[in-house]
Amino acid sequence: MQKLVAIKGMNDILPPDSARWEWLEEKVRSLMARYAYRNIRTPIVEPTPLFVRGLGEVTDIVEKEMYSFEDRLNGEQLTLRPEATAGVVRAVVEHNMLYDGGKRLYYMGPMFRHERPQRGRYRQFHQIGAEALGFGGPEVDAEIILLAHALWAELGLTNVRLELNSLGQPDERRAHRAALIAYLEQHQDVMDEEARRRMYSNPLRVLDTKNPAMQDMVNAAPRLIDFLGEASLRHFDTVKAILDANGVAWSINPRLVRGMDYYNLTVFEFITEQLGSQGTICGGGRYDYLIEQIGGKSAPAVGWALGVERVLELLKEQAAQAPQPAADAYAVVPDAAALPQVMVCLQQLRALGVAVQMHSPANSAEGMGSMKSQFKKADASGARFALIFGSDELARGAVTVKPLRDGGEQVERPLATPADWAASLQSPR
Repeated sequence: MQKLVAIKGMNDILPPDSARWEWLEEKVRSLMARYAYRNIRTPIVEPTPLFVRGLGEVTDIVEKEMYSFEDRLNGEQLTLRPEATAGVVRAVVEHNMLYDGGKRLYYMGPMFRHERPQRGRYRQFHQIGAEALGFGGPEVDAEIILLAHALWAELGLTNVRLELNSLGQPDERRAHRAALIAYLEQHQDVMDEEARRRMYSNPLRVLDTKNPAMQDMVNAAPRLIDFLGEASLRHFDTVKAILDANGVAWSINPRLVRGMDYYNLTVFEFITEQLGSQGTICGGGRYDYLIEQIGGKSAPAVGWALGVERVLELLKEQAAQAPQPAADAYAVVPDAAALPQVMVCLQQLRALGVAVQMHSPANSAEGMGSMKSQFKKADASGARFALIFGSDELARGAVTVKPLRDGGEQVERPLATPADWAASLQSPR
């Protein structure tokens, strides 16, 4: 039969790499708890109109990248989520979560976009995100940026820069949009086909072009920040002041617009130069009108999402590798007849918090294998100790504990009282 393989751009995450994912996720959970953000989990499949309405009909995601299909049972239009914010907002609205005040939430999980797979960018990719809903003040914008900044420190990442911009409010954006379209109409001769297509439907996205031939024209285009009113500028200045007070460096990027239509006021990205063209590892901003667009009562919100694959790639680049977990001990069992007695001891050790890997041959009919082969596998496992359940030891009611990593003498321990010596086997966690 033909061998079945994974869909292109949708990758298996195998040990030992999966340990790096677990390590990152645990760091995130610990940090989110310190900032009082609580976990939310939403479905992978959502109604297609949720993303069309929330992200914008003329965004790249909606136009080109969504995995959408019709439910065969009822004809409903469904989509594998391409991002999580719209789903989080839908859940908050559906369950009336803001009835007693704002909520700080975070999520982890897979997203799906049909695009060309490349380094750190896949068709099934994973995001971790934070959303603060029901809070309108600039201090929450700053807090959520500080949360992401703190995560880089937790992970040991360096050389990540922060870019900021403000998209203002809808009336300010409309005034800028009119000026921008008038400017673009005068420079159609240097615009590529994609830019001309977007000129009227989504002119802000023209500013985000990567086409070198358009850079001079784009750099001279009207800047949205020059159209901001007093309130929007005051909001933005407060965000910057809080970041300054906390020693967080930033720069203004007037072309930073983000890929979704739901943003207003503060937008930001954390960027590295070490991942080539996929340099943005985290981005977000304020989206005060999305809750109402999705059918809820108007309420402000701000959030960000990071790309897990990109962050892990950056960890590799910076040699800030996550620790690779290994068992504390590896059980060497010369005689299969001893397995019932041995496994009683192993279960007791595991209940006491010791991570134990038991030797198990591929073919039990051939016995447990030689001591030499078992020790070879014990060493390859990364365990710090070998637990030797030889016939002589078992006859004395004991097990030999042999260090495999840090030197030291092997000792015998009584089988009857593992609680007395289990702690000596445990690695710091």
